[in-house]
Amino acid sequence: MYKLLGVQHMVIYKTSCGPELDKLLKHYESEGFLEIVPWPIDQFLNPSPGWNFQEHGGDLHYYGQLVTLNECIYRHMYQSKYLLLNDIDEIIMPYKHDNLQSLMVDLQSTYPGASVFVFESHVFPTTQFEESGKYKRKEWSNIPGVNIMEHIYREPSQKNVFNPAKMVLNPRKIEQTSVHSSLKHYGYMSYVAFNLARMVHVREPMQENLTKEQLQMDTRVWDFERKLIPNVDRTLKLSGLSNLHG
Repeated sequence: MYKLLGVQHMVIYKTSCGPELDKLLKHYESEGFLEIVPWPIDQFLNPSPGWNFQEHGGDLHYYGQLVTLNECIYRHMYQSKYLLLNDIDEIIMPYKHDNLQSLMVDLQSTYPGASVFVFESHVFPTTQFEESGKYKRKEWSNIPGVNIMEHIYREPSQKNVFNPAKMVLNPRKIEQTSVHSSLKHYGYMSYVAFNLARMVHVREPMQENLTKEQLQMDTRVWDFERKLIPNVDRTLKLSGLSNLHG
């Protein structure tokens, strides 16, 4: 999905993974798209398994993600015009632009002094499925993971509840970052309008008691189906994860 959105380089800090994911990562690495940074931090320190230090303890906060985010900024400070900091199950999705490059050109020209652009997070629960089943492909039935095409229902925003937003930033203007906001930077932070772009977070529900009728349909990911599905098929085949023919 990020390749279709115009991201040119992806970085993963790899602590460990299973054999299927390893095949997939090696394929993307061989294409030149993915940079894998070995990160066996748990062999040297005791990373905390949770974000709350009082509750979870440990030598490093939450699997050491603050270290990786800041390391990534300095590693790519003079290689990348923009850095997008997010988790593997999150997609910063433009809604008025075809790709992230044109979105960022627009945002930077509108807010020339901004160095950090903040995108609202919106949960698309994996417990709710698109009803027709048209994206439930038999070719993917044995592939582990989540099919984002099936999850097009968005939880409504909650007032007075912290939104774990994510950022696109200019790495040359950042001294130190946290997960959801920059701690030390030059320039200012700009909060991106919901109708312009937002983060699609496909995960277990946050508002567990909502019915499908109380969720909001958001099919933006379907706009990419013509390229996304054959690209996924091709990648699964080339990485040895499927026995697709053709």
